[in-house]
Amino acid sequence: MYNLVRNFLFLFDAEKVHYFSMGILQKLCNIKFILKWIEQYCTPKLETNSVRFFGLNFRNAIGLGAGFDKNALYLKELKALGFGFVEIGTVTPLPQDGNSQPRLFRLPKDKALINRMGFNNHGVDAIKKRLELWKQEHETSNFIIGGNIGKNKLTPNEDAWKDYLICFEKLHSVVDYFVVNVSSPNTPGLRALQEKPMLTKIFGELQSFNKKQIKPKPLLLKIAPDLNENELDDIIDIAFEQQLNGLVISNTTIDRSNLVTSKIEVEAIGAGGLSGKPVLQKSTEVLQYIANKTNGKITLIGSGGIFTKTDAIKKINAGANLLQVWTGFVYQGPTIVKQLCK
Repeated sequence: MYNLVRNFLFLFDAEKVHYFSMGILQKLCNIKFILKWIEQYCTPKLETNSVRFFGLNFRNAIGLGAGFDKNALYLKELKALGFGFVEIGTVTPLPQDGNSQPRLFRLPKDKALINRMGFNNHGVDAIKKRLELWKQEHETSNFIIGGNIGKNKLTPNEDAWKDYLICFEKLHSVVDYFVVNVSSPNTPGLRALQEKPMLTKIFGELQSFNKKQIKPKPLLLKIAPDLNENELDDIIDIAFEQQLNGLVISNTTIDRSNLVTSKIEVEAIGAGGLSGKPVLQKSTEVLQYIANKTNGKITLIGSGGIFTKTDAIKKINAGANLLQVWTGFVYQGPTIVKQLCK
């Protein structure tokens, strides 16, 4: 059934379909008996699915990666679909429109997406208010919300730490954990922040504030799958030096090799981060490398190309403690969490 719906939706602009589909789901979830039916149909029931990492209890290990619900608009709906956790954002201090449209493209032959969204979001103040309301209405909820934070496009890299600190301070009371995003390919110069001096500055400032709080929040870093071994070794050093709680492995790739989609079509789409099945092997290799080097001393979230149970097992065998889907959710449909938890 979902395949038929998906094939119809794929006839239209990807970003518009995203908001249209989530808008429909939102309206349905406002009707109590439909919300209950969706929860019963999509949510894994076994209590054995629950896991605990970096001091947080997750109802299951399957999360939704950042970029899907940038503005914390669909938390009720995503909870109803069974996700154990959702990462909102990427959130920046000031609202920004992102890159010009179209900026989200499908590669059905490859089960992939290319996006160059550019951190479009409502800004930290608006998103904080939304999360405050959610927390008030769901005080006893076991639904984990992560905050993925970034810098505004016009902020120079030498001042990037200030943007991350602003978001960190303002969201500290309303999210359960943080992920620093320095690995999106869609903000000019952002990936340069993955270099050791820049990361040391950013995390030094964040941890300085974090450790002064009554309840410090888990702090993670999201990395690109395109780093070489020397760069990965630097990431590992920083993770231990700055006492990070985990790494998200990985973001999208800028690599376009071995795609089934024609080169002409891919070149016509242009720049952006590639996600989905083509990223599975590369991101899993990076995950395996870091897992071997860290010996289970840091929590690893496996992301990139997870569509099926087989994909999930590959990530777990490579060292992942938690998993995140995004493109797989688009292609596999609303029961993906239930299927993966099986």
